[in-house]
Amino acid sequence: MTRFVSGHRVARLPGNRLHLNEGPSDLVIAAFGEPGEIERAYAAAEAAFDGLLAELASELPLLRQSLDHQPPSLHGETARRMARACWPHRSRFITPMAAVAGAVADTVLAAMLAAAPGLERAYVNNGGDIAVHLTPQHTLDIGVVPSLARARPEGFLRLEAHHRVGGVATSGWRGRSFSRGIADAVTVLARSAAEADAAATIIANAVDIDDPAIVRKPAYELDPDSDLKGLAVTVDVGPLAPEAVAAALANGVGVAQALLAEGLIEGALLALAGEWRSVGGAAIPSLRA
Repeated sequence: MTRFVSGHRVARLPGNRLHLNEGPSDLVIAAFGEPGEIERAYAAAEAAFDGLLAELASELPLLRQSLDHQPPSLHGETARRMARACWPHRSRFITPMAAVAGAVADTVLAAMLAAAPGLERAYVNNGGDIAVHLTPQHTLDIGVVPSLARARPEGFLRLEAHHRVGGVATSGWRGRSFSRGIADAVTVLARSAAEADAAATIIANAVDIDDPAIVRKPAYELDPDSDLKGLAVTVDVGPLAPEAVAAALANGVGVAQALLAEGLIEGALLALAGEWRSVGGAAIPSLRA
């Protein structure tokens, strides 16, 4: 049964999952534990989501500005989460908008855990950017896609509490946001969904080469309101030679390894033209078919 609350849609899905939707935010939420804890968690999720997009919209001018020498003066907690997640990447072009989906998921999950601290496990999936909560003895399987053009998992990452993963995010040139690279999919595991979202954006941008098969356009031609403004973003990728695929992936792997060494991610999986690369070694759970 679907109902509308303050302009957003609320529904229960099979498996006692909660669906919250407003504008670009499309959250599928699941909580596990005692029935009372689950209901308190879901009530808190609805309350946290109510008005969240309006709060972010009130700070859009700052959220669309690139980060450089000092953090922006933001007021909302979700907006601050976005800026904190993106701040370590400020040596490259990035705006807080790179972490918006993950930060929304983090905010809703935090509200759930504050209301229901006894949950065994929970997740908030905002269009593929996922905030995760796990307690010892419990696991969670996260689907991994080889391409955002066909968002059907071809493998699963089994997360456990000791993996220190609080968020998973996927980026690529066919995703919901523009990309400056050519990755079909970059999936990142990090301590929060906002951090994973920001890092996935950076790594996906780095999976790139110069090749005539790649078509790019200024972001403002596709969306006049884009935070990327005049930067070239990928609109099409034709067939690439094997050596071009390998070079593009190597560029992304180099950036992912640097972020891993800095402690900004726990692991990453990079996909392009049917080829996979992983970064993280023992830190990333094994991929299962």
